[in-house]
Order: sequence, then structure tokens, then C-alpha cells
Amino acid sequence: MGKETAQKINKPRAIRRLVIWYKRNSAVTSIVDTAASSAATASNVAGNMVSGAGSVVTTASNVAGNVAGNVVSSAESVVNTASSVVSNASSIAKNTLQPLVFDPLKRLQNNDNILDRVEESQSKRIWIAVDGMGGDYAPGPILEGCLEAISRFPINIKFVGKIEKVRDTAEKIGLTELLENEINNNRLELIDSGEPIGMNEEATAVRKRKNASINVAMDLVRNNKAEAIYSAGNSGAMMASAIFRIGRLKGIDRPAIGALFPTRDQTRPVLVLDVGANTDCKPSYLHQFALLGNIYAKDVLQVKKPRIGLLNIGEEECKGNDLSVKTFELLSAEKSFDFGGNCEGRDVLSGGFDVVVCDGFTGNILLKFLESVGGVLLDILRSELPRGRRGKVGSAFLKSNLRRIKKRLDHAEHGGALLLGVNGICVIGHGSSKSLSVVSALRLAHSAVNHGVMDNLNQLQKLQVLNS
Repeated sequence: MGKETAQKINKPRAIRRLVIWYKRNSAVTSIVDTAASSAATASNVAGNMVSGAGSVVTTASNVAGNVAGNVVSSAESVVNTASSVVSNASSIAKNTLQPLVFDPLKRLQNNDNILDRVEESQSKRIWIAVDGMGGDYAPGPILEGCLEAISRFPINIKFVGKIEKVRDTAEKIGLTELLENEINNNRLELIDSGEPIGMNEEATAVRKRKNASINVAMDLVRNNKAEAIYSAGNSGAMMASAIFRIGRLKGIDRPAIGALFPTRDQTRPVLVLDVGANTDCKPSYLHQFALLGNIYAKDVLQVKKPRIGLLNIGEEECKGNDLSVKTFELLSAEKSFDFGGNCEGRDVLSGGFDVVVCDGFTGNILLKFLESVGGVLLDILRSELPRGRRGKVGSAFLKSNLRRIKKRLDHAEHGGALLLGVNGICVIGHGSSKSLSVVSALRLAHSAVNHGVMDNLNQLQKLQVLNS
């Protein structure tokens, strides 16, 4: 008994609030339902009155002729009007009282699709090259995501892959008709290529296999036939192909992969770079990453004055390894952006920084860790919900909200990461990308093109620090 009492006393505050909310809200819900039921009953009564009046009037019409017929018409008109007014009572009552029934977690549901409603409706359609053979499940989910993105964003797709295999896959998953429609509408073009660079192959394989899908797609960007490229294949091969075919920006030694992480403010994510392109870095590389991230945050994230942070084990400037200490000195001396100091691991998702720089080894671990958080968090919450009737009630109310929480932490919602530092817009997708991830990545590519990221990145070469 003592143990059960202690468990009740220590019941999580959120569950107690939920029970209190349910009790209060159930009364309002009951009022709404009662009002609607009463209105419906009144409507039925009015209908019976109409029917009875119609019978009486019909009899009168047979007896009195045309004169009674006029009376009939007037009576029916009046009764029908009464019926219409009463039948609307249900919807009026519900519309009046329904706002009182609110969701206590509604703040977690706002702006879920805020990135979907940027200037897409007013901008011109742009061509994006897609490596259709890259990824663990390609080409099916890649093609499905492309077709969905074409209908949602002002983009056209040059889908690169083995055409015969792409058409066979489209037939298997029931996309043949949609695929042909988009081809006929000149919004999608199939471009033939060879086999992709495998996930287990060395990045240097791009130099030997010129007909690989990633190389063919990259050539479209180099020849100005596409304004951006997306691939969910071998990220090392993507980076190597970009360097060999479109080149690095002048003054940039190493490109970096920048990924968007969610924060407490869901309308303001944080850009973390590098998350995997360079496992071993020099202080000058991290300095360049900060410059690249600053421009991206201004152009795409629309942050007027991005706050830059250096991922470290402490806030003090003397903390960290030799790389961190020397990088801190470089970033502190830089006048072209706002350096906010060291960023501890707990501060990455706090919203206190707009850009966080680190070496690729640390960044990739951070990225993979975050990918697991959504699922683990849901499992913990499920296990903590009480059993029995109260648990079922709580689960019913929290189900949709928990899904939204997971959605905010789901890497598929962010879709891809930008390869910054090369002379073109390159979006790298997760190897296990499904159609949702592809749509999100193509949205990111469109946003980067639409905001003129490359124009501002090319201005970096004018900085004295990159020419020294």
C-alpha cells in the first residue's frame, strides 16, 4: 500500500494536468453534444410539423381549389423557413461552443508546415538534377519523392538513372501513369546513366566511372542545365564528384556538410557544420565553416544577425583540445559575423545559437545521436503513461501530440544537408531516405536556389582572411 501511495504522489505533473484538463473539458464537450442533440431533436420536430401541415394543406387544396392552393403555398413556405432555422441550430451551437474545447498541447502543433509556405507560389520553376540511383532503396522512394515534390513546389526534375530500371520500378509501385504525365508536361526528364557508386566503395571511384549516376547528375549542374543537385547515395562520392566537376569556391580549402537541427523554437532551427565531410580539421577549416554557415543562415534561414558558436566541452575560451583553443582565437578575431563563444553540447538545441561549427567526426556523431532521439523519447513517454482506464484516456489525448513531437525530431522532416563550399548547390540525403526525406531535401534545394545562396557565397573570395 505504501508503495502504491508513493507512486500516486509522484505521478508526473504532466499527467496530473492532463487529468484535470480532461475533467474540465469533458463538461464543455458535454454541453456541446447536448446542444447539438437538442437542436437535432428540434429539427426533427419541425420536420414532422412540415409533414403534418403539408397533409392538412393538401386536403384543404382538394376542397377549396385554387384559393386553398395559395394558402397551401404560403403555409409550406412559412413552415419550411422554420425548419431551416431550427435545423441550423445544431451547427450554430457547435460553432459557438466548440472553441471552448481546446488542446492543452496546441502550442506544439503550430507551424508544422511553415517551411512549405515560403515564396514557392510566386517563384519560377527551377530544374534540379536528382541522382535517382543513389540510396539504400533507390530508385523507388527517390522517384516517388520527386513526383510528390513536383506537385508541391515550383521545381522540375532531371531524374538520372538507368531508364529501364526506373520504368520497371515505377510500374511495380503504381507510378507509371503519373510518371508519364509529368514527362509529357515537361516537368520531369529521364536521363540515362550507368550504375551508382556503392555505399561501400571509395569516394575516388568517381574518377574511374565517369558514367556513374552521380557524375552524370553533377555534369548537369556544371553545364548549367540544372541549378541544384540532390543525392542520397555515397556522401563521400558526392563530395568528390562536386570537387572534381564543379570545383570549390575560391578561398575555401574544404567543403563542409551543414545539417539543420531542431531547437526549442521550431521556427528557428540551428545549422551544424561539419557533420561528416572532414573528420580531421585545422583551425582554418572551422573558420571557413563559420563563414559559410553565416551566409547560409542569413539567406535561407532569414536570420539578420546569426550567432555563431564553437562546439566545445566548456564555455571558457581555454577549454577543449588544441583545435578548439586555436579555432576560438580565429573566430573571436573575425569581424564579419557575430561570434557567441563556445557552445556546449546541451546548448546546441537551446536556440541560443544559429550556427554551430565543429569537425566532421564530432558533428557526425551528434547527427546520428539526434536521429535516435525522437523514437526513444516516444518509447519513454509510452512506458511512463499509467495503466488502466486513466492510461487509455491519457494516451488517446496525447497520441497526436506525441506524433508531432517525433515529427519535429525526425531527420526525415529535414531531408538533407547542404554541401557548402563548392561552386554549386548540392544537397546530400540520408542513405535510408524514403519519399518524405526526398521531398524535404528538394524543398531545401529549392529554397537555397530561390534565396540566391551561391551569389553571396561567391562574395567570400573578397574577404582578406581567405586571400591571405
